[in-house]
Amino acid sequence: SNTATLHQIRRDQVTDTCRANSVSSRKRRVLTPNDLKHLVVDEDHEMIYCYVPKVACTNWKRVMMVLTGRGKYSDPMEIPANEAHVSSNLKTLNQYSIPEINHRLKNYMKFLFVREPFERLVSAYRNKFTQKYNTSFHKRYGTKIVRRQRKNATQEALRKGDDVKFEEFVAYLIDPHTQREEPFNEHWQTVYSLCHPCHIHYDLIGKYETLEEDSNYILQLAGVGNYLKFPTYAKSTRTTDEMTTEFFQNISSLHQTQLYEVYKLDFLMFNYSVPSYLKLE
Repeated sequence: SNTATLHQIRRDQVTDTCRANSVSSRKRRVLTPNDLKHLVVDEDHEMIYCYVPKVACTNWKRVMMVLTGRGKYSDPMEIPANEAHVSSNLKTLNQYSIPEINHRLKNYMKFLFVREPFERLVSAYRNKFTQKYNTSFHKRYGTKIVRRQRKNATQEALRKGDDVKFEEFVAYLIDPHTQREEPFNEHWQTVYSLCHPCHIHYDLIGKYETLEEDSNYILQLAGVGNYLKFPTYAKSTRTTDEMTTEFFQNISSLHQTQLYEVYKLDFLMFNYSVPSYLKLE
């Protein structure tokens, strides 16, 4: 079908990008269990889903809970969002032995969902740094960003970290110090680093831009499409292309170029063109 062809094209794009950039990953490292903590396993339907935050992952986790719950849940939208993120509610691949991991990687249907990288980034920023309720993020990252990126920061800003500007967030992401210090938080980590598409051969690559049809196609292939549909509801607060364009207005072309470098593999691998609003150096 057309859909199957589309997914083949997406797979080929990943393979070609991995091959073209293998110089940077020539020391083809072996995946460790820690690399597999984003891969959710559904034993009953032999599926593995690599979740990427800010790419409909709450709804996909809800769907996985319906699939693995053995009748405990029937409607994904009845599962509260915070419950979908409780790690014990879903089994991840890093909880298995090495032979079990290899068996599942070889035989199960593996899929992930991707999104235009900068739209995902702005979505993460808006969610984690502009919402008052995300105090743990403000404390953990906001205070650090303010301390490092803001000259003459007030004592209150240093203590609370709840008013991080997008420009400061970008400066933090491209700062070599940040990248040496610790891996990025999963909400702004690259898909390349979260799901390891050069090491794991995904059967299906869904896109946020075609979320509904890609999701229902996957459920169809899993043999559950007749009783389970992917939940659709348009969030009015959703980050759009126009919004992303606006956020990038105040970012210098040097910083835009450096940020693009950080996310470049995601752009190439998943066939997203360089955004028209970027002024790259």
